[in-house]
Amino acid sequence: ALIYFEAMTTVALIVGLALAFIVGPGHGMNIDPSMLDAKAITTHAENAHKLQGGGVGTFILNIIPTTSFDALARNDVLQVLCFAVIFGVSLALVGEKAQQVTSMIDAVSTVLFRAMGLIVRVAPFGVLGAVAYTVGRYGVGSLKQLASLVALFYVSIAVFVFVVLGVVMRLAGLSIFRFLAYLREELTIVLATASSDAVLPQIMRKLEWMGVKKSVVGLVIPTGYSFNLDAFSIYLTLATVFIAQATNTPLSLGDLLLILGVSLVTSKGAHGVPGSAIVILAATLNAVPSIPAIGLVLVLSVDWFIGMARALGNLIGNCVATVVIAAWEKDLDHAKAKEVLYGKFIVDVTAG
Repeated sequence: ALIYFEAMTTVALIVGLALAFIVGPGHGMNIDPSMLDAKAITTHAENAHKLQGGGVGTFILNIIPTTSFDALARNDVLQVLCFAVIFGVSLALVGEKAQQVTSMIDAVSTVLFRAMGLIVRVAPFGVLGAVAYTVGRYGVGSLKQLASLVALFYVSIAVFVFVVLGVVMRLAGLSIFRFLAYLREELTIVLATASSDAVLPQIMRKLEWMGVKKSVVGLVIPTGYSFNLDAFSIYLTLATVFIAQATNTPLSLGDLLLILGVSLVTSKGAHGVPGSAIVILAATLNAVPSIPAIGLVLVLSVDWFIGMARALGNLIGNCVATVVIAAWEKDLDHAKAKEVLYGKFIVDVTAG
């Protein structure tokens, strides 16, 4: 699995790097780095510094929360998940005595998801404000380059999904188009919310229903969100080169190879970092001395638009990885998979 993850991540990084270098979406912005507002990225830069500052031991220790309330207040996803896992295991061990607590959690979850829906509805107003600020400060011309960046990212995701992952799925004996049609409901939710967290349980059940062994699903999906963020990898190199072009920073072959090498390292574990995309991008820019890290503020206003395709691409990449790895390990029922994908076998999507 790790070999597959590294191979796909490398290909994704190269796709983003190549398309950014060929198309040049940042050319013409002519941004002077000294005119950019550093306050806009202060928090992200601090998180990036923390990410770079420790080794594996520090990373593991940082997963352990001081208190559950502290983790929630600081929006530390890894610490919240650590507490949730411990609490969930404890509930399971208690058994029937914990039924009231479980019912209360279900009720609270319903309320929180409703609140999340309300927030998603008003999110476009925040995006409008961010875009308006960028246009007002850097001119209408900047909108064209930012739109080019967003459009190029969507094209990059399409190329990677339908060409690269399409070939990989074909080698496994399945069709990428049929596979995406099978997951269309979950993919629609991810595209609308820019987050895959809410649909992961259903995605994992669907992969099992189409013949993937449960142990493979349980291993590859969680691991993939640390080591196989394909769309995020594309964004990392694409945004880095965009910032270099926007600030008129020349890039040599050595610089491009450095970006590729640094991104291969910094892209790991991004899913559990608060504000992961911007934080990891900040860490990457800090590791590439030729590119001004302050240029990060240029992509903040369009991160929401990019985030939708980023979440979608990451999910598709990990779903394909699960199927392909299962096929290679002979843990995939090919006959059942084809029956499900071609509609000959109808699964009950409401079943637990």
